[in-house]
Amino acid sequence: MKAFHNDPAIKAKYLARVDGHTNADNLIRGIGWNGFRGCAVGCTLEDYDHARYPIELGIPEWLAHVEDRLFEGMTKTKAHTWPRDFLNAITPGADLEKIKGPFLIMVLESTLTTFDHEKYPNVKAAIEGSIALWLREDIGSDEWLSARKAAARAAAEAARKAAARAAAEAARAAAEATWAAAAEAAAEAAAEAAEAAGADAAEAAWAYDHFADELLRLLRAA
Repeated sequence: MKAFHNDPAIKAKYLARVDGHTNADNLIRGIGWNGFRGCAVGCTLEDYDHARYPIELGIPEWLAHVEDRLFEGMTKTKAHTWPRDFLNAITPGADLEKIKGPFLIMVLESTLTTFDHEKYPNVKAAIEGSIALWLREDIGSDEWLSARKAAARAAAEAARKAAARAAAEAARAAAEATWAAAAEAAAEAAAEAAEAAGADAAEAAWAYDHFADELLRLLRAA
């Protein structure tokens, strides 16, 4: 699949649409699309159906879910320009599937700073197992699928422990290839770590901002 079906006019069409909704203050969180206003996905499609991204925009459905989840969790200031920033970072004709692994690895690496490795070695091992999974060159092979199941089981077992649960959940989501869930769990891990350290719980929003910035970097390089 090629982004925007390799047609700059398609990109221009959707950029103009999200600009119109943003300027009209139609971009809001918590609502997919109500016929007039909606979230990042809603204001892009004027509908709330992630499965239409590949059809209309040539953008993978998994990436539509990531765009949506980041929008709902990031800071208000960043959310205001997020739909435009997201579309604008994508070059018509780009193969966006190749950023799956790098995105998940970035998200998982962020969780390694949120807990005590010596105290929770099983969580650390689960995260590193999921990272190793997405560094492999045989992604999609029978051997890789078998390794993915093993990594998911290890992460699920680690997540059963109350401590560092969110970090382990990020590893499980990554192993199961649920990208938006991985980002959400990683942001939750950042919030838990901030709260434990006595910091502002808004750290989760800043984590989403960081994920968004890194996603834009990957999109531009695709």
